[in-house]
Amino acid sequence: MEEAEKGMQVILLVEDEPLLSALLKQRLEKEGYAVLRTGDGEEALALLKKEVPNLILLDIILPKMSGFEFMERLREDPQIPSIPIVITSNLGQETDIEKGKKLGAVGYFVKARISIEDLIAQVKSYLNQN
Repeated sequence: MEEAEKGMQVILLVEDEPLLSALLKQRLEKEGYAVLRTGDGEEALALLKKEVPNLILLDIILPKMSGFEFMERLREDPQIPSIPIVITSNLGQETDIEKGKKLGAVGYFVKARISIEDLIAQVKSYLNQN
């Protein structure tokens, strides 16, 4: 990706809700990030064979492959380097949050409980740590 070569940080957005995906992409780009966008886990895994983002924003309820399954497959693939994952999901049960963190998520946010501005602030915080 050309933007990555120019030193921009790249975020892979895995979100199947078109309106939310477009809104997040627009806001992240406004903040100066390059955004790769996909609507399902299988496509995201294929994309990671070609591009290595700085951060993955991952929904859990996705077509073809859940976000949890995506994380499991990602961790099992030695050809894909470790990439910080922030989960954004409507699943807010404690067991879901624990599972996400156990699978390696650095953050877990319930969509109904966080504003886009707060999510962007968290993304900046995670990217500044790396």
